[in-house]
Amino acid sequence: MIMRFKNSLSLHNQTKLLLALFFTCASVLVASAQTITSPDKNLTLKFELTANGVPSYQLSFKNKPVIKPSKLGLELNGLPSLMEGFTVTNTEQQSVDNTWEPIMGEQKTIRNNYNELLVTLTQKEQQDRQIQIRFRVFNDGVGFRYEFPKQENLKYFIIKEEHTEFNLAGDHKIWWIPGDYDTNEYAYTTSKISEISQLIEKATHDVHAQHPIKSALAIQTPSMMKSNDGLYINIHEAALINYPAMQLNVDEKTFRMSSHLTPDAVGNKGYLQTDAQTPWRTVVVSDKATDILASNLILNLNEPTKYKDVSWIKPVKYIGVWWEYFVAGKSTWAYGTETNVKLDDDHTQLTPSGRHGATTENVKKYVDFAAEHGFDAVLVEGWNVGWEDWFGNWKEEVFDFVTPYPDFNVKELKKYAADKGVRIMMHHETSGSATNYERRLHGAFQFMADNGYNSVKTGYVGKIIPRGEHHDGQWMVNHYIHVANTAAKYKIMVNSHEAVRPTGVHRTFPNWIAQESARGTEFESMSGLAPDHTTILPFTRLMGGPMDYTPGIFQTDLSYYGTGSDQRVNTTLVKQLAYYVTMYSPLQMAADLPENYERFPDAFQFIKDVAVDWDNTYVLEAEPGDYVTIARKAKGKNEWYVGGITDEKVRTANVSFDFLPKGKSYIATIYADGKDASYNENPQSYNIRKVIVTSKSKLKQQMASSGGVAISIKEGSKAEMKGLKKL
Repeated sequence: MIMRFKNSLSLHNQTKLLLALFFTCASVLVASAQTITSPDKNLTLKFELTANGVPSYQLSFKNKPVIKPSKLGLELNGLPSLMEGFTVTNTEQQSVDNTWEPIMGEQKTIRNNYNELLVTLTQKEQQDRQIQIRFRVFNDGVGFRYEFPKQENLKYFIIKEEHTEFNLAGDHKIWWIPGDYDTNEYAYTTSKISEISQLIEKATHDVHAQHPIKSALAIQTPSMMKSNDGLYINIHEAALINYPAMQLNVDEKTFRMSSHLTPDAVGNKGYLQTDAQTPWRTVVVSDKATDILASNLILNLNEPTKYKDVSWIKPVKYIGVWWEYFVAGKSTWAYGTETNVKLDDDHTQLTPSGRHGATTENVKKYVDFAAEHGFDAVLVEGWNVGWEDWFGNWKEEVFDFVTPYPDFNVKELKKYAADKGVRIMMHHETSGSATNYERRLHGAFQFMADNGYNSVKTGYVGKIIPRGEHHDGQWMVNHYIHVANTAAKYKIMVNSHEAVRPTGVHRTFPNWIAQESARGTEFESMSGLAPDHTTILPFTRLMGGPMDYTPGIFQTDLSYYGTGSDQRVNTTLVKQLAYYVTMYSPLQMAADLPENYERFPDAFQFIKDVAVDWDNTYVLEAEPGDYVTIARKAKGKNEWYVGGITDEKVRTANVSFDFLPKGKSYIATIYADGKDASYNENPQSYNIRKVIVTSKSKLKQQMASSGGVAISIKEGSKAEMKGLKKL
């Protein structure tokens, strides 16, 4: 070829043609394979088109494979798929390194540092139809999503399934719950990936309104894994907006996982109109478990809020008329004894049960306790009509969210609480009837605003209405966001229970301050929670956002109440204290009965003191399913708090105080399990001691079986430090 050029072209033209050929070949090579690394060079992501123009990616960490070559694409309903026949028609790269400040959070300032690759793919045979795949590689992992530019040949489309693969490099240890379209409230199972099918039936125990996935072997995200060669890998999603939640199909033989979207009532997965994008698919990876807990990748992939005024969004520490419904046997949500009641019935004619908990008199007692001990709010469940036959009937108009029971005086309690500097927290249980809630939403929030309520706990217990929709489907995802946006117009903060698991969207909708969306403390009164449960949750559920776990149970042996229950809370008292540090939330409940806190005032002091908003967080040690020890600095104060928890094994927490400012001394109050403590025999055995600590101090503190350690660190005067030993 070159010889022919020589015979027919001048040397100058030969050179120009050769250069053109070179750059053409180079561009083909670039188009077929693109590599991008993390800012610290530890993570390498490679994108390429395989045979038939199929998009594929792979990921490695320090030259260890994390995700082997994995296919990308989407299957459409009634249109040719977006899975093959692509050519790369453009690539763009950029690097970003900036910081931002969350309104509330685990850190005052968050660094957002990544390298980005945007690949434009064109299907020539489908009239040049295009999609884009955007990759962002951080030091702690990768996020990627599909984007659909506005174009003539792709306007409206229905997703039949998303086919995103995560082809794992081995048979990893995994902490998982079964795939389900309607509930996240399963207990975690620990196994190898290859063992999931053997354990899935046992793991799929009865949970209200559940809808386990039958069409495939599937688990939920966040999925936490550990490889045999010491890599910690977490797969989840970020910025779940206008799209169904992702489950993961599991191929036990190849260790390949793939996306499984939650369907709607007619079996479709999602409805989009260009321009549009999917949520980010996230893979957080490190060779240190502590790095997983310290990751801000999911938050960074969410958009900043567009709210202009956020001054009314504040952290909340609260108590509530709640736990007594589960354990004491003395009260209930329902006012009447009838079981066939309509919303428009005259509820003053109901036969009082004599056990209604949300009475004016009872709520006043909680308000008094909150005021005495410095709590912000009192949650009241069961204040409104409709509780007589709300559960399990798939009934649309159960609650109107504005009509109180005859023994709950809204105006009187508004004044009583306000006079004592306490807010009452509204409760909106929808019983899964989202249509009814949306019709009544503005009226419900106006009622709250008129009566001094600035926060609401929403609930979605039961099967969803519209019938056939699921808690985790696109319709409900949009519903939860609609509720948050509407609440913001009334300056109301939202704490949702039984909603889709979080994906960092509290950055975008910061008044959606917390969620349950996992198996929380209430299950301690029913089937119980395993001692390792809360050592797993920070690596799974809490990866997406704060959890209203409702900690602080001091009376852990529930036979104490004489109701015939032999159930127990499977922790020591001190482990309950540690939760206020290890289970992050700007909304924290002291969930036990006030009288139980009065029995242990010295331990209760930690709950009164501990912050709920933070300047900084230090993950000191962690191993999923075994232990977690975290230190945090209180927002705007020279105070630090430490929480350490363990599973059923007796363990030593190792606390280095090097997060403290150098050259200064502080008073550390250490709340520790007693020497004879254990969760199942002597859970209320604890001791409290004060010592002087500096940045050079180190502590080795034994934690009992399912026990913990909690530490408050404050500045002290010379007089206060006199006589205290130095650690």
